[in-house]
Amino acid sequence: MLDLSEYKALIFDLDGTLVNSMPAHLEAWQHASQIHHFPFDKTWLGSKGGMPSRNIVKLINDRYELTLDPEQVSQTKAQHFATIRDHCELIPATAKLLCDYYNKKKIAIGTGSQRENALKLLQGKSIEHCFDVLISANDVSEHKPHPATFLAAAKALGVSPKQCVVFEDAELGFEAAHRAGMALIKVDKNGQLQSENA
Repeated sequence: MLDLSEYKALIFDLDGTLVNSMPAHLEAWQHASQIHHFPFDKTWLGSKGGMPSRNIVKLINDRYELTLDPEQVSQTKAQHFATIRDHCELIPATAKLLCDYYNKKKIAIGTGSQRENALKLLQGKSIEHCFDVLISANDVSEHKPHPATFLAAAKALGVSPKQCVVFEDAELGFEAAHRAGMALIKVDKNGQLQSENA
């Protein structure tokens, strides 16, 4: 059992941390790659977890010397993801922590997803009421690995960064938590938790 007594606030990433949605996101990227004719590199795209889709399309353009429309491609990806997101399951270890600390500590979501998509994913799992604050890609101008998402969550919760612990599954999120000066608990590919000090 993790000892979180020293922290006033818990900040959860969403995709891959609370909900096992990364396989669905990758399926949606594969669908978008077929529609818009760009290479589908599962490992590379998986490493961009936590980054808004529009930003990923810009990286795809840079990587393959393409001129894809980020808005159009991300919309195609989002539309396909919407058809399969209900099949995504909660990750047991983080879902249990959420239940254990609900109404006991301040809790936020800090995600690179668009607000509408994040809300629908949370509502689909009936956990949207468990959070005091939701910081999405719409709420900050700089995204993970920039610390803005987590710092905005701390500010909205009314706590200092040092009073926060972040739960994250992706490298971009790990860096963002470190840069925010927050403690970090990593969620591995098997949904196991690994504590790490900021």
